[in-house]
Amino acid sequence: MTDASDAIWRMSAATIAQRVRARDVSPTEVVDAALRRIDRLNGRLNAFCTLTPEFARAEARRVEAALNAGEAVGPLAGVPVAIKDLVLTKGIRTVSGCWAYADFVPDEDDVVVERLKAAGAIVVGKTNVSELGYTGLGGNPVFGETLNPWNPALTSGGSSAGSAAAAATGMTPFAIGSDGGGSIRIPSAFCGLYGFKASFGRVPLYPGCRDERFPGVSGWESIEHIGPISRTVADSALMLSVIAGPDDRDRHSLPDNGIDWLSSLDGGIEGLRIAYSPDWGYAAVDPEVRRIVDRAVAIFERDLGCTVERADPGFDDPAEAFDATIALEFDLVGARAIARQLGDRMTPSLRRFLEHGWTAEDFANAIVTRKAVANAMWKFMRRYDLLLTPTLATTAFPIGIEGPSQIDGRASADWSPFTFILNLTGQPAASIPAGWTDDGLPVGLQIVGRHLDDGGVLRASASFEAAAPWADRWPPLFAE
Repeated sequence: MTDASDAIWRMSAATIAQRVRARDVSPTEVVDAALRRIDRLNGRLNAFCTLTPEFARAEARRVEAALNAGEAVGPLAGVPVAIKDLVLTKGIRTVSGCWAYADFVPDEDDVVVERLKAAGAIVVGKTNVSELGYTGLGGNPVFGETLNPWNPALTSGGSSAGSAAAAATGMTPFAIGSDGGGSIRIPSAFCGLYGFKASFGRVPLYPGCRDERFPGVSGWESIEHIGPISRTVADSALMLSVIAGPDDRDRHSLPDNGIDWLSSLDGGIEGLRIAYSPDWGYAAVDPEVRRIVDRAVAIFERDLGCTVERADPGFDDPAEAFDATIALEFDLVGARAIARQLGDRMTPSLRRFLEHGWTAEDFANAIVTRKAVANAMWKFMRRYDLLLTPTLATTAFPIGIEGPSQIDGRASADWSPFTFILNLTGQPAASIPAGWTDDGLPVGLQIVGRHLDDGGVLRASASFEAAAPWADRWPPLFAE
């Protein structure tokens, strides 16, 4: 068993899984360590909105009994995991940051939760989100704001806000996030973590984004992804090895094409041809973010043996089309009914979005623009193995605002112009820590793969992590 100096909460998921199987540490010890860490920190960060200590301890005892009996256990046996509160959990309330769902307890698990449980992972609670996952921020009217571990006066990003804050501070080694426009990658960048959005359809979604029983929550069918947020690339690969693969409840899920998620980390990337677009050719980017990302990109050429070229895919800013795509895929009838019911108890920006007078022409233009972006990207990616961009145009900004008023001298600039493009195209994309500012704030680098090349993104991520490791860097306020 562990000695007093062994801080379980600092362990990676892969390490916990290995040590549980080796009987060096018990599932009960691991879960108790996670719950103690949550009890110590959650009041300061608001990462978890619902905790499940009784369930978690019971599951730990069940896994421990299986080990004691010599029974086979899954690859995540005894590993604590946090589940984003947009992802349905059987018997555990799923509020989605919305007063209309304050008492909603699902009667079935999402596919990914089923698979995590079957692999032996132990759910310790649900993590805070923006209301119905609409914004890239970290708060909602029901539970309030999730704070950034690197500076609690700043946003954690969202909508997978609590999942990122939990992983960044060792409350759990990894967490489930979801991403309809950047909601895995945005909080990962703001919180100094690795977040992976696999190819569209690689991780099946049901029932949250596929079931008409959940008005307001269902929708975003062609742009939503579920995936890992973790402190290491290997932990994200480990989670993907469990949650990826087809399911007949998701008509968009991809067949298993033999991806070995863990082996994808091996082999290096020497000789790859990489494009670097620091601004898509039109976006405003904070100068310090650009400098840090420039330095990170240089590692690919100097240390990893790649050829890097400055190049843009060549599309115009499709932000308006993306907004219309969300509206098209939202359950507008159900969500507008909720908005009328809640009135001022709904997030103002979400209410404005729902009340906007969307037209058939808006939706038709969105479809045409999406096709144009996808065509520009596949043509561009035929010349390159990978594409690098900043994850976000700025570092984390203060709680209580929707974004900075200026970026690099430009007013009302979009602070998240890079992430949603890959939801329109469905390509695999990850945010990886590029470095930290002089003020100690994380900056993310986005690594984008060709269509369906999830393994290439993981391999590039692992290579960069080996060249510029960050996993031992903890937010100073929460390092002990």
